[in-house]
Amino acid sequence: MEPADIGFRPTIGTAIRRAATEFGDVDYVVSLDDRMTYAQAEAASAALARRMLGQGVGKGTRVGLFYANGTDWVVAWLAASRIGAVVLPLSTFYAPGELRKVLRLGDVDVLLAPARVLKIDVPSFLEQALPGLASHDGPGLRLPDAPYLRRIWLDGADDAPAWAVAHDLRGEPTEADADAGLLEAVEAEVFPSDAALIIHTSGTTADPKGVVHSHGAVMRQTAIIPSTMAAMAPEGLAPKYLCAMPFFWIGGVLGAAGTLHGPVTLLVMDRLDAGGALELLERERGTAVAGWPTFTQRLRLHPDFGTRDLSSAPSLLDGPADLALQGTTDNVPRHRSMTETAGSFLTTDITVVDEDGAAVPTGLEGELWVRGPGFMLGYNKREAWEVLDDDGWLHTGDRVFRREGDPSVYFAGRFTELIKTSGANVSPKEVEAVIDEHPDVNHCFVVGLGDPEVGQEVVAAVVPRNPETFDPEVVTRHLRSEISPYKIPKRWIVVEELPLLPTTKPDKRELLRRIESGEIG
Repeated sequence: MEPADIGFRPTIGTAIRRAATEFGDVDYVVSLDDRMTYAQAEAASAALARRMLGQGVGKGTRVGLFYANGTDWVVAWLAASRIGAVVLPLSTFYAPGELRKVLRLGDVDVLLAPARVLKIDVPSFLEQALPGLASHDGPGLRLPDAPYLRRIWLDGADDAPAWAVAHDLRGEPTEADADAGLLEAVEAEVFPSDAALIIHTSGTTADPKGVVHSHGAVMRQTAIIPSTMAAMAPEGLAPKYLCAMPFFWIGGVLGAAGTLHGPVTLLVMDRLDAGGALELLERERGTAVAGWPTFTQRLRLHPDFGTRDLSSAPSLLDGPADLALQGTTDNVPRHRSMTETAGSFLTTDITVVDEDGAAVPTGLEGELWVRGPGFMLGYNKREAWEVLDDDGWLHTGDRVFRREGDPSVYFAGRFTELIKTSGANVSPKEVEAVIDEHPDVNHCFVVGLGDPEVGQEVVAAVVPRNPETFDPEVVTRHLRSEISPYKIPKRWIVVEELPLLPTTKPDKRELLRRIESGEIG
């Protein structure tokens, strides 16, 4: 498959420079308390890029961003991307143990963060995540738990710890900064084939997978966003859409990249809140919402939904209140929400196959396979043969089906154990490993139980060491310091034993059957 011609050299740096020239006065990113035009984003990111170059950051440097959705995240992402650094967006959902793991797996060299993220006091959080950090008396870090981490730049810290570099993301230029000529020369050497992003996501193993994306893939995959959003906007209104996905996951990043192609304003929130989102949509005359169906439902169910003027967003007003699929054939299960994708992108091939790799007829379930020039470069620290088959296909493990005359793909479940809840991936093995560490637990299995609102609910079946004294809340408190809130089981089931296959491996299908039938739980 030949990659699509998007009209300019597909790198993030080229895209922001072009946007600033062609529609620089248009608002690029708007939140409840801040806004930034394309021209302002270009200027701020160029200044930060020059500062980073002056500090030795360059092509291939792994730069971690621990910011919430907002203009600061966008400036830092653009700056690092413009000089060829590889950006690792870090989840603000992370527990300290998860952040430590991703800093190590991602070989992060420079970490950029504000002094406070949402309710998180970042210096305290980092000292909890990284043993030995608090005792460092200078910014040249040497930490066995994050062996490549050398610098932490804290933005807006009035009294930065000794281990941090006090930093102003939008600060004035200094003599140490690289000049504009060097930045221009550096940007010319950033190519579409270069790695741009590593997004960490839960997989079938205990450790998260680092998915590596190139500049070319990011920019080509998002080229359709302006035309899509323009088509959803009522006549006479400029497209402005609420990105209801975090920038540390690929959906949010693609929103930030996609709006570089054309004058489309991205409405963002540092923390998703239905009431605040409705206020932002009304104030800015937002024309659409991009996010998981569960959040759209939260908007419709909010008490302010009927009192806000949302006439600028007809898709929000006219969309179905019940997201259940209609008209499915008898041999295809019905599902509510979290089920439908738009099919393949311009630069991605997809196919739905049976267990032998043969294409399945429309209406029957099979496994989703993906490949193409818009696809990822690979998994960080994994060779290609470990990830792709001989023809370049990624076997996703997603159980899907198609409908006659419909290019969409409908999610029906998983062939592998990975749990999908509210749009997020959860590795059962990762959660099991943390639960099994607790002294009150003898053993546990974690499964995904079908749920009409979130897709799958995370459920833990536990064999406790002492059933009479076991308290799930005690284990939950332990989990809060190790894994993100969405990975913590919402339901706990105490059992005397867990079902095993003849091979002594977990029989999670049998466990799910017992839970669904009411035999346990």
